[in-house]
Amino acid sequence: MDTTTSFTPSVAAPPRQPDLPPSTGTKKRGPQRKWSLAALCALVTLLGALAGAVMLNRAGDRIEVLAVARDVPLGQTITAQDVKTVSFAEDPGLSPIKADERSSVVGKRAAVELRSGSLFTRSQLVTGAGLGDDEQVVGIEVKRGYAPRNELRPGDKVSAVVLPAQGEQPTASGKAGQEQAEPEAIAATVTSVSRPDASGAQVVNVAVPAADGPRLAMRAAAKQIALVREPRGTE
Repeated sequence: MDTTTSFTPSVAAPPRQPDLPPSTGTKKRGPQRKWSLAALCALVTLLGALAGAVMLNRAGDRIEVLAVARDVPLGQTITAQDVKTVSFAEDPGLSPIKADERSSVVGKRAAVELRSGSLFTRSQLVTGAGLGDDEQVVGIEVKRGYAPRNELRPGDKVSAVVLPAQGEQPTASGKAGQEQAEPEAIAATVTSVSRPDASGAQVVNVAVPAADGPRLAMRAAAKQIALVREPRGTE
């Protein structure tokens, strides 16, 4: 008996694909990304240069102004030794006195207490000489609301209004029994003003003619004085 042998021709295996390296999950940065970083660095450098130029320009825009060379108490006359010249970056929000106006400062009195190193301004100064030989100084302690707050300064003209005592009606002469009229007022000039205490009270020293000194002192001791600032003239 014949034996039949089956023959299957061999088939060539397909070529193997080369192994790929494992993926890292990132894309290779191309030239565009490099150019973006370079542009950013250039922009930062340019902005820094512009900022430096602006600061340098502002630092160069300076003027000579007057500053306080040493502490000056309130009411004291300003001397040449109290004034010095400093360089100041001009600021439209401030109004210091320029160095060439020194003569307008020396000889005036300090309207507020001046601290060394601060700049002089017009509001800190007041025109006027000291007391005359025929004037007296009276200290008046006024409670909150009995004098303009932060408005009084040396040289101001004020009216020391005499307030009626409890149960007393105000009269033109300050004497009881007369018809009610305008309250009595004594003309005075402020020489100094203290800082308000915790309750808001402050002491205002005023100069008055010798004839009015005792009467004003008596009323001030009885807490019967309120101060009214008169309009300021041109300084």
